[in-house]
Amino acid sequence: MNDIFGTYIREKRTRLQQANKRYSLRQTAARIGIEPSYLSKIERGEQSYLSEEKISALALDLDEDPDVLLALNGKISRDIQEIIRKRPQLFARLIRELKNMPDQAVLKLVREVRDGDW
Repeated sequence: MNDIFGTYIREKRTRLQQANKRYSLRQTAARIGIEPSYLSKIERGEQSYLSEEKISALALDLDEDPDVLLALNGKISRDIQEIIRKRPQLFARLIRELKNMPDQAVLKLVREVRDGDW
């Protein structure tokens, strides 16, 4: 898990750095409030712990979806955890049913629920 998250972060940051030097390791770390050496360890897969707040700040800085970075780090946002806690059996069943569905089918279901077509 550490390698996937770290590699993803490093590749995204270095791609951005090619066009804009403000994405150096030091500057990125400073913007999210961690030490550059710690960000370096994360990118190399030697460390993986970042709080949800730091991951969200990193996602914002790298123009990424916070939920994607949280998932790559093996986490789920607190708001989603709270939703699941309210109806754990229902959401566990729903997620298990959705796991093998194609993306288009899931998106269609989301639209139907959102639009009240059920």
